[in-house]
Amino acid sequence: MDIVLTIVYAVLILGFLVFIHEGGHYLAARAFGVRVTEFMLGLPGPSIGFTKGGTKFGVTPILLGGYAKVCGMEPGEMSPHLEAVLASLYRRGTANMEDVARDCGITDDEAYEALEELVEWGSAKGPTKKDRFNTYRAPEVRPSKKALAAGAAAYDLGEARPVEDAHALFESEYRQQYRSLPFWKRSVILVAGVAVNLLFAVALFVVIYSVVGVDVQLSSGEIRHVTVGPLQAVQLGFMYIGMVVQLVAGLFNPATAGEVVQSSSSIIGIAAMSKQAVDMGLMSAMMFVASISVSLGVMNLLPIPPLDGGRFVIEVFQKVSRRVVSMRALNYLSLAGMALFVCFFLVMANQDIQRFVFGNWG
Repeated sequence: MDIVLTIVYAVLILGFLVFIHEGGHYLAARAFGVRVTEFMLGLPGPSIGFTKGGTKFGVTPILLGGYAKVCGMEPGEMSPHLEAVLASLYRRGTANMEDVARDCGITDDEAYEALEELVEWGSAKGPTKKDRFNTYRAPEVRPSKKALAAGAAAYDLGEARPVEDAHALFESEYRQQYRSLPFWKRSVILVAGVAVNLLFAVALFVVIYSVVGVDVQLSSGEIRHVTVGPLQAVQLGFMYIGMVVQLVAGLFNPATAGEVVQSSSSIIGIAAMSKQAVDMGLMSAMMFVASISVSLGVMNLLPIPPLDGGRFVIEVFQKVSRRVVSMRALNYLSLAGMALFVCFFLVMANQDIQRFVFGNWG
């Protein structure tokens, strides 16, 4: 039973914190007019839910975290055939890759590349498992009641629609992409998840120190229950964030990197500690959730793809150098980053097994 509760507590805590992290990305993207095709509770996979405002909200079977599919975040140069391919697909409604290539006078490979990019934009729907060929469809359009009253048309998935101005259609779709935004707006979207995690932690610290209060042992040995003002609680919260930042920064110092890794925990340790924190009561559970939220936020700032900090560094590099990082380069960087995290995980998982399974608490 203890093992089941440990897993349940870990899934609930980590799942919620990752979910609000992705919620930060979603809210920032929508605030800047960027299309988000999916916002899910759970890891990517089969899902159930509903669609509203062009975004599918729902849940997946693995309720550990969540994700927001922000359109236009893929790196690299855009296909030069997007405008023609988009118009061809919309006029047909449903079309095979070869049909689009023939309409646009391009090769099948060029049509495939452009169609896949439009799928990533949310401007097209890709082939399904039931399709025998590379069949693409124009997306469903369900305007709001206000838009319908103004003359906007509704279309079903794969339904043909008129395209009077191919360039205007392309510009309309492009303006809803992450890549169309200026540098500062793209940066806000990237760090919004981290900001939500840190602000949520600070809010918990305010509740803990200003509303609930904490027990403090005085020099006389007397234990007194005290509360502090909200501003002081916020200050304490940011002081804790600063300590975590300083600790994580130690990873980049050869003299302290080993000590930082040794004092860190993998998901195994977090799961074990989550049960301990919940068993100790509400105050302990709130402190634990706040600390994990801070750790999750700060760790995502590490300049390692595919973390938010890594993507931000790439954005800065592109801004300064005026060069676009290719998909191949990003894939290599992401693989290197994942390899580094796997190494860290194996080391920390071994430590956690020694501590929590074999009782080596040293």
